Amino acid sequence: MDPLENLVLGFAGAFVAAWAQLHATLFESVVQPALFHLGLTTWIEMAFDWTEVFLIGAVEIVLLALVLTALEKWRPVEARKVSPAVRVDVIYTLLVRLGALPLAIFFLLLPLVEGLDGWLRLHDYIPPKIEDAFPALLAHPMASFLVYLVIIDFAMYWIHRAQHRLGFWWALHALHHSQREMTFWTDDRNHVLDMVFTDAVLALVALAVGVPPGQFVLLVAVSRALESLAHANVRMSFGRVGEWILVSPRFHRVHHAIGPGHEGRNHGSNFAVLFPVWDHLFGTASPVRDYPPTGIRDQLTGRDYGEGFWRQQWLGFKRLAGRA
Repeated sequence: MDPLENLVLGFAGAFVAAWAQLHATLFESVVQPALFHLGLTTWIEMAFDWTEVFLIGAVEIVLLALVLTALEKWRPVEARKVSPAVRVDVIYTLLVRLGALPLAIFFLLLPLVEGLDGWLRLHDYIPPKIEDAFPALLAHPMASFLVYLVIIDFAMYWIHRAQHRLGFWWALHALHHSQREMTFWTDDRNHVLDMVFTDAVLALVALAVGVPPGQFVLLVAVSRALESLAHANVRMSFGRVGEWILVSPRFHRVHHAIGPGHEGRNHGSNFAVLFPVWDHLFGTASPVRDYPPTGIRDQLTGRDYGEGFWRQQWLGFKRLAGRA
């Protein structure tokens, strides 16, 4: 083993040890005493996992804020300003990335996922893993991670198309597209029910292909970071070749554009979450190569999607019921 490899492995080992110590300290000094005080000791094991989710989210928010804020200052599409609309998006990001909303959604989905898993096992079906079909992937964890990432992203492409095509789902998903001042914070601006539906479908896909829980957490973290970049208020394109490989801020801004982002034969364009190849293969890639204004056309005629968090959620329920 050469000196450089020793150095990398030593650094990785030190980082893992420091992370584990930070995780344990936060859990033992704050979370565990709170659970004992509230009489919620049956949730200790789950709370231990949630503490790590909280830490990952906190680090993610800090890094994204530093890097993407710098990018948005460098070449903004629109003049940067911290308006009330952007401040609400920050609230969504904190709730989602620090685990509060995903934790609530987890409790809603848990009976569904456990029930389906139990039913499958009762009928002698254990969800296969990619590694079962391709044992060579076991020797290369990064390869299996990339395969799962492609599968999850392919599922997300079709989920995203359904969010635009199905009327009840669009009534909720429209909240995400109603942001007229899009920034990297906009990524997590979603109706709670929209997140529940999306996470339920993804959970079923992950269960069906046998994604290991640990890999799923990493898949979500990597996807969210790249999605934040895609929403950034920055003039950045990856070129004609690059935009077959990874969704850029320019490519995704067209998806949020008034008109081409929501209308037409396919109810919009550029649906890919990470890999634009799906749009090119299935005929939903937009020819627009500009940085158009974002939002929904009916906002121009006065439709209200809400300014604060609670009103945005309430109006989403009203749209779902056909009363807004």
